[in-house]
This record gives sequence, structure tokens and C-alpha cells, in this order.
Amino acid sequence: MGTVLAVVSQKGGVGKTTTAINLASALARRGRKTLLVDVDPQGAVRHGVGLTGTEHPAGLADVLAGTKELQDVVLPTPLPWLRVLLAGSVAESGEHESYHSELVNAIKANDYRYQNGRLTVFLAREFGFCYGVDRAVDYAYQARRRFPDRRVFLTGEIIHNPHVNDQLRAQGIRFLSDPAEDGAVTPDDVVVLPAFGVTVAELQRLSSIGCTLVDTTCGSVLNVWKNVSRYARDGYTSVIHGKFWHEETQATASQATEVPGGHYLVVVDRAEATAVCDYIRRSASPDATLRAAFLERFERATSPGFEPDLHLARIGCANQTTMLSTESLEIAEMLRQAMASRYAADEMAERFHSFDTICSATQDRQDAVQRLEPKKPDLMIVIGGYNSSNTKNLTRIAATFTPTFHIEDPKAIVSADEIRHQPAGTKAETVSHSWFPPTAHTIGITAGASTPNNQIGETIERILSFRGTMDLPTLLGVH
Repeated sequence: MGTVLAVVSQKGGVGKTTTAINLASALARRGRKTLLVDVDPQGAVRHGVGLTGTEHPAGLADVLAGTKELQDVVLPTPLPWLRVLLAGSVAESGEHESYHSELVNAIKANDYRYQNGRLTVFLAREFGFCYGVDRAVDYAYQARRRFPDRRVFLTGEIIHNPHVNDQLRAQGIRFLSDPAEDGAVTPDDVVVLPAFGVTVAELQRLSSIGCTLVDTTCGSVLNVWKNVSRYARDGYTSVIHGKFWHEETQATASQATEVPGGHYLVVVDRAEATAVCDYIRRSASPDATLRAAFLERFERATSPGFEPDLHLARIGCANQTTMLSTESLEIAEMLRQAMASRYAADEMAERFHSFDTICSATQDRQDAVQRLEPKKPDLMIVIGGYNSSNTKNLTRIAATFTPTFHIEDPKAIVSADEIRHQPAGTKAETVSHSWFPPTAHTIGITAGASTPNNQIGETIERILSFRGTMDLPTLLGVH
């Protein structure tokens, strides 16, 4: 890992200084060598302080000594001369840094708000890459650099963002899920496991080959796996709120069946949860017709050999980490009430278990969108892959209080009149017109956990350009 350079400028104000220190401190806690540079109001470097407390002599040349392998530059108040001086180092630092955006950093430092004339942009306070995604992408690039002479594969998309996946392909990382791949992995190959994990069977297959495995599975996903595995060992069926076709849910469900006698049932929404609850309440009087209808409805969402009359007698709730948190909690409560109506109160402790396994990053991003509602934005833009579950749920939340457009990338904004987007609750892209009328003066912006900052920054720049309010030097504090 190279050095992180954080610039603290007095003219940037307390908020910008705090942002730089917080970002640098967070990176330092993750093992990154970090250097703070104190800049006076005239833009002169006064001194640099390493977060270990090491003092550096005043003077830019001395401050930058030993920082030839810069990995990140945190510039809440970028200075033109400093940006130019560092440009060469940043360009050589690695592909991962292309995901950064000075514009996004500047808006964050300005209390997540940008105003010019009558147009105001509100940026959600939690958005974009979460720690698990950032770590997964970083590991993929590291694997490519660490093994330059070996084939490097991903089992599938590392995250649900086409921009990021295409950049990884451009680095020579191959995707086993691509049609052109035959899936033939050898012991000499390197295989990167995605942030949402792989099934137990796939992990066992790859391990048996003897290839080098780089596991980027998110810690929040591992936490769900732990609960599901424990449910199975204790004789509970895991009822998983998720999408049975989603890689994470498939991996989670496999943890249940890895235990002998373990079972699972996946429900995607309240409607399916209601069907399960109805069956639980009626199971006191088994009905072959109802059983057959239930198994047909959940044919692709249950474990092999699933018997509803038997396997719904003791259940434990879990969820795909990126689902809508309020819906997951509501489904858990629906199931608890159904079990309570079917069994005596003194049996409930042995019949029903539930743990909230929505990851904190997902929750934070959903809460941040809800906190934009009082600002009354005229419209919301949500940026992220169309197959990203957490991005879809951000869209669902925003759409409850303002017109909302879920776009896959900045290019989807064709003009101030035309936009390509996927409406909330749908699965197909559509084209809308008059999406940005002259009467729209406030815009909310957020992005899914798989969306890098550069995509967010480009989106904001594009929107601002339609009103002639893209005053980047002023926005970035450069005079």
C-alpha cells in the first residue's frame, strides 16, 4: 500500500478540515500510511504530520519525500498547484483511484450541498461504495498486480455495477460467468470470489482444483451465513427474505443445506411472506391440495426435499443484506405473529428465532435517502446497476416522496429533456422526456453501494451543465 495524502486547508473552514482528518484517520486505521499536510490561507505548506505523530519539515519537497507511490489523494479543498504536482503520482498509483471524484469530495465538504443561483443539489449523507465493496474491488486489482503472469478469474460480477466490471475486464481479469469462458480453471490460476460470496458447492469445487483463491466476501454476508448455519444445526428452517436468483441469497441458502437435515425457504416480498404465514396458520389441519400449491409456488425457492408441514414448524429469519430493511423487519414480525397464532406462548422460544442481518451500510444509505424527504427535492437521481438490489431499494424509498430516476450510469442522462432509467418496481429500462423541467430547482442525489464516486461526480456535472451552473473552480474552492 502506498501513502495517503490528506490536505488540510485553513481557508476551507472547520468542516473541510474535519473531513480531511476523518478520511485520513479512517484509512490509517485500515493500515494505510497516512500524511496530513497543513496549508495556510495563502496556500503555502506549513508542515506535514503523519498520523503516527511524526513531524515533517516545512516545505512541499520535504513533505512529499517518500510518497512516490501515492495510492489516494484526499483533497477536500484542492489547490491547483498541488493537484498538478501530484497528477503524475496519482496517474501511476493504480486503476482503483480512477473511481474517485474531486467534485463529490467538495460537495461532501460543503455539508453535502451545492447551490448556484436557483439550483440546489442535495447529496445523501451516505451513498456509493461501502467498505465491503471498496475492499472487494481493491483485492481484485491487487490480485491482478500480484500475479501478472497468471490467469486471474472472477466467478462472476464482483459487484453489481457494469462500469466497475468492465474496467476489471480491461485489466485482463476474466469472468467465469461470461459466455466465452468454458469454466476450465487450473491449479495455476487465480480466482477472486465476489463480495456477495459463492455457494458452498462452488467453493468446494474451486478448492479441490487447487487454484489460488482470493476471498472478498463481505463481512456482513459472513454474519448472515453464521446465523443460517446455526439455525440449521439447531434444527430450524431458515426463512430468508431475499431474491432466490441473487448470488448472495444462493450462497446464503447453501449454508443451510451444508448441514445434514438443514432446510431453507426464500421469500422475496410481503406477498410471498403472507402466503407462508397463511400456510403456517392452516398447518394444524394438513391439506394435500394446499401443500401441492405451496410447493409449486416456491418450487425454485426451497431446499431439496422441503416439506412445509414439517419444516415450517421451527423457523429462523434471515435476509439478503441488501434488501429493504423495513420490509425485512416487517416480514420477520409477520412470521412471528403467524407462529404465535399457531403455537402456545411457552413454545415460541423453541419455534421462532429472528436476527436483523441487514448490513449497516445498506441501512445507512436507506436512512440517508429518507432524510432527504424533508428537503422536498423536486426530483431524485439514483445511480447504480439495474441488477443491484440495494440500488433498487433506494429507488423504491425515494419514489415514495418525489419523482425518481434510477440510472445505470451518467450516459443515461441524454439531455435536459431525455433520460434512460428503470422506474421503481420494474425490471426494464425506459426512456422519459421532460424529466428536468425549468421548474425543478432542487435535486437529490444518491447511489447504490456498488457505485464509485466518479460515476456520481459525472452525473452531477452533467445535470449542472444543463443549467449553466457548472462553476467547478468555485465549487472546489480554487481561486
